[in-house]
Amino acid sequence: MASNYSFDIVSDFEEQELINALDQTRREIVSRYDLKNTDTELIFEKDTITVKTDSEFTLASVTDVLQSKAIKRNLSLKIFDYGKVESASGNRVTQTIKLRKGIEQEIAKKISKIIRDSFSKVQASIQGDSLRVSAKSKDELQEVIQLVKSQDLPVPLQFTNYR
Repeated sequence: MASNYSFDIVSDFEEQELINALDQTRREIVSRYDLKNTDTELIFEKDTITVKTDSEFTLASVTDVLQSKAIKRNLSLKIFDYGKVESASGNRVTQTIKLRKGIEQEIAKKISKIIRDSFSKVQASIQGDSLRVSAKSKDELQEVIQLVKSQDLPVPLQFTNYR
């Protein structure tokens, strides 16, 4: 039994689920009494969501609705990176929400160090925006998954390609 087992640690989200959550948010904004005439816009681009609305109060309400719809669709709230609230023309406010996808280099190094410090026979290698973890024992890999899940990291993590 000389073969190695491995899995990948990635940070990703289901884009279609996010689109569905945004559609549900738009529908609730149109029908909710306190948000009905606020002329709120949700603009989804490849890696950002831009919210344009009347006031910071309605912006907070829209953000709250978006978060609740995302949770119902099994999306982690860690994918949202909220930007600064900016004033726009006509007493309106705008906020850009960046979407986190992929593990940044610093976080990947931190995860790799945590794994190396706890398990001497497990190798963790950074591959672009993901991390490949390999070992001779499947049991050790299961323990690594539990260890990484117990850490409070600023990105949502998924474990894929378990072989």
